[in-house]
Amino acid sequence: MKTAISIPDPIFQEAERLAKERGLSRSELYARAVAEYLKDQRYAGVREQLDAIYAAEPGASDIDPLLKRMQAASVPKEEW
Repeated sequence: MKTAISIPDPIFQEAERLAKERGLSRSELYARAVAEYLKDQRYAGVREQLDAIYAAEPGASDIDPLLKRMQAASVPKEEW
């Protein structure tokens, strides 16, 4: 798919430099950048939603004290 976009000159110049340095075409660089951005945005808002859930129930994510002791006991002792 061909498309035309407008970007600030400094970003364009830096992108051109990076593409040349990495041996990529301009199209490949922009396609990779957009793909990475989309991947990063896939879960945008998840942390905020989890923060809201745990703020509403402050102790909901606490580890059971018995489980915590059992986990600590299962780790072998090491000499430093």
